[in-house]
Amino acid sequence: MAHNITGDKSYYMKKKMFHLFICSFSFQLCTIIVIAQLPATNNNNESINHLPFIPFSPDPLLIDEGIKNIPIVNKEQWQNKRKWIKEQYQYWIAGTIPPAPDSINVKLLSEKKENGVLIRLVELYFGPRNKAKLTVELMIPPTQKKLPVFMTQWNHRGWAQIAVRRGYIGCVYAGADDKDDTKNYTSLYPESSFATLMRRAWAAGRAIDYLYMLSEVDTAKIALTGHSRNGKQSLMAAAFDDRIKAVVSSSAGTGGENPFRYTDDSFDNESIDDITKNFPDWFHTRLRLFIGKENKLPVDQNSLMALIAPRGLMLSSALTESEGGPWGIEQAFNSAKKVYQFENAESNLGILFRNGRHGTSARDIENYIDFFDYIFGRTPVKPENKLYYNYSFEKWKEKSNEHIDPLNFPEHKTLSLKNKDEDIPAFQQKIRQQINWLLGEEPAGISANGKIDTANKNPTDDYLAAVIMKPVLNKEIKEIIIGPYNAAGEYLWANLYLPKQTKIKAVANSQKLPLVIFLHEYSHGTGYRRRSESIIHNFTQSGFAVLAFDMIGYGTRIDEFTNFYSRYPQWSVMGKMVADTRMIIDDAINRMDFIDRNNIFLTGYALGGTVALFTAALDNRIKGTAVVSAFDSWRTDNKETEGIRHFSHLHGLLPRLGFFIGNENRIPVDFDEILSAIAPANLLVIAPTSDRHHPKNDVKQVTAIVSEIYTTLKAVSHFNFNQPETYNHFTEVMQEEICKWLLKITVEK
Repeated sequence: MAHNITGDKSYYMKKKMFHLFICSFSFQLCTIIVIAQLPATNNNNESINHLPFIPFSPDPLLIDEGIKNIPIVNKEQWQNKRKWIKEQYQYWIAGTIPPAPDSINVKLLSEKKENGVLIRLVELYFGPRNKAKLTVELMIPPTQKKLPVFMTQWNHRGWAQIAVRRGYIGCVYAGADDKDDTKNYTSLYPESSFATLMRRAWAAGRAIDYLYMLSEVDTAKIALTGHSRNGKQSLMAAAFDDRIKAVVSSSAGTGGENPFRYTDDSFDNESIDDITKNFPDWFHTRLRLFIGKENKLPVDQNSLMALIAPRGLMLSSALTESEGGPWGIEQAFNSAKKVYQFENAESNLGILFRNGRHGTSARDIENYIDFFDYIFGRTPVKPENKLYYNYSFEKWKEKSNEHIDPLNFPEHKTLSLKNKDEDIPAFQQKIRQQINWLLGEEPAGISANGKIDTANKNPTDDYLAAVIMKPVLNKEIKEIIIGPYNAAGEYLWANLYLPKQTKIKAVANSQKLPLVIFLHEYSHGTGYRRRSESIIHNFTQSGFAVLAFDMIGYGTRIDEFTNFYSRYPQWSVMGKMVADTRMIIDDAINRMDFIDRNNIFLTGYALGGTVALFTAALDNRIKGTAVVSAFDSWRTDNKETEGIRHFSHLHGLLPRLGFFIGNENRIPVDFDEILSAIAPANLLVIAPTSDRHHPKNDVKQVTAIVSEIYTTLKAVSHFNFNQPETYNHFTEVMQEEICKWLLKITVEK
C-alpha cells in the first residue's frame, strides 16, 4: 500500500514561503553578528603572522620546523629541542612557571590509622613569605620497604583508595576545582604568567618536594594521573617535572591527549574558541590567537608528550565521548612514539581506549595502575595499545599491491576547463570515470528491500548511539529510527526526522516530503549526533524530512574503519562513504513512499561536504547539493595545508592520491571537474575566507571554472557561491542560508 502525508497542501506551501522570508531576514541579521564575533587577530598588539605554517602535527624531532627542517640525530640536539618546546609551550599555551622554592615548611593537620593504613593530612607552606599553601593527604599502607606513589588531585581520592589496595602510597593534593590552594599563586609570583592549569601542575611539584622528604617513598616510582581538566594539568606537570616517572592522562581531550590542530569545528570537538571562552582562565590568553589558525601553533600536545619520554606515558579516553577524539589522540600517540623510539623506550608509551562516555569507573583505574606497575617493573605485562585508526599509506600499498606511476598521467598546467570537449555530457561522463577510478574498485553489492515507515520503526537506537549525545529535539519533531532488521543501505542504522504534524498515510503524491540527507564532519567520536540539533530543527521546521547516519569510521561505526583495507584493499573509505550515501538515496526513492523522489538534497560540512560533492557528481537523482568548507584544489600544491596527504596519508580516504605527491599537477581529476560534473543540478558552495584547510584563492579559482560550465549550460542561477568573512565552522547563519536556498529551489519545482 502506498504511504503519504495527509494535510492541507496549501498549509505546507505557505509554511515554506514563511520560512523563506524568515531565513532571508535571519541570514542578513546573523551575518552582521558573526562578523562582529570573529576572533581578534592580535592580543595586546601581538601577532602570530611571523610563525611558519605547520599543517601537520609539529615534529618533535625537527629543528626550525617550517623553515630549515633540520632532523635531530643526537641527544644534544634533542635536549636543546626539549628546552625550546618548554619555552614555546609556556609562552603560547600555558604561561610561565616560577622556579621551585628553596624550602618547604610542613604543618601536620591530622594523622590516624584506618585498617592499618596511615592517613596523614598536611599543609605545605613555601614561596614569598611562606604565603603559598598546598594541602596534601597521604594514605600509606603498612610497609617495611619503600613504596611507589600514586598521585592525583583532590577530587580523585577514590582513585587513590584503589591504588592503596595495590600497594601504592596514595597522595592527593589540593589542585582541583573543589579544593584549589593555588588561587593566590598568581599574585605571589607576579613575574610568572601561568594560567590555572599550569599553576596547578606546578603545585604537583610541591607535593613531590614533600614526598622526597619521606623515608617510605620510593622516589624513583612516583606516578601521576588525573581526569578531564586534571588530566590536562597532569600532562603539563609530567612534562615539566622529570621526577614524575609515569603519567596517565585520562579523558583530558583538548589541551590534553588531543592536539589542538585536531579540535577545530571541522572535527566537531572542543575547539580553542570553545575552551577559551568557556574556561578563560585555563590557558594563557595568547592561545586565542590561534582560533582558526591552529596550523600556526609552533608546538602542540604531541610536543608536550614528547617531553615526557623516556618516562612512562599513557593516553586514555573513551572512544565515543563528546570531548575526546580518538583519531586525533592516535595522531598524538604516533608522533610521541617517534621520540620514545629515539630514546629506545617505546614500550613505556601506552594508549587505552575504553567504552562509554566521559566518566570513569574502578575498572579504568585498575587499568591505569596496571600501566604504572609495568613502568615500575612490578609486572611484565605490557599495555595492549590497540589502535582503531591504524591505517598508513605504506601499509595500504603493501596490502593492495598497487603501484601507480604518476608520470603515466597527463600534466594539467592550469586550473582550466577551456579545452573541454564540445559535448559537455560526454565530458562529464569522462570525469565520472576518473572519479570512480580514484574511489577504487567498488565490489558488487545489492540494495535493501522492504518499506520504511512508522509502522516498522525501532523503539531504540544502536547501543552506541545511546552512549553518544543524542540530538535534543523539540516537540515539533518526529524521529524514526531505521535498523537493524529493516536497516538502511547495507545494514546501516539511520535516523529520520520529520515535522511533527506529519502523518504517514495514503494521500496525493504532490504532498510528499522533500528530503535533506545530512553528511557530518570529521566527528570521529560522535558521528553526526553531537551538534546536529540546529540543523534538524532548521530543516524540519521548514517542511523537510532530514535523514542522518554515521559514515564509516565515525561514531557508531568506528570499528568498521580499523580493518577496512584488509577487507577491501582495492576500494577506498571515501568510496564506501559515497556508496553508502547512494544506497540511502535508493532507500528514499524505493522504500520511503512518503518522500518526494524529485526533491532529494544533500548537505554536508567539511568531510560531509566532500562526500556530498563526490556523490552528487556520480548521481543525477539529487536535485540540490549544499556544502560548507568542503574543498580546495588538489593540483595547486599549497604548503600551508595538508594537501593531498590529508586524503592519502592522514585519514586514509583516497589512498591512490598518495602516488601523486610531488606530481599533483598529474592528478587525473580535481574539484573543478568534480563540481562541473554536478552541473546543471543546483549547487551551493559556502567557503569561509579564513578556512585554514581550504585557502580562499584556491577555492575561488575552482568555483570560477565551475561557473563557466553552468554558464555554458545556461544554468547560471543553479550555481551559488558565498565566501563569508569567518574561519572554518558551520554556523547557524550558514545553516539558515542553506535553508533559504533549499526552500527556494523546492518552491520553484
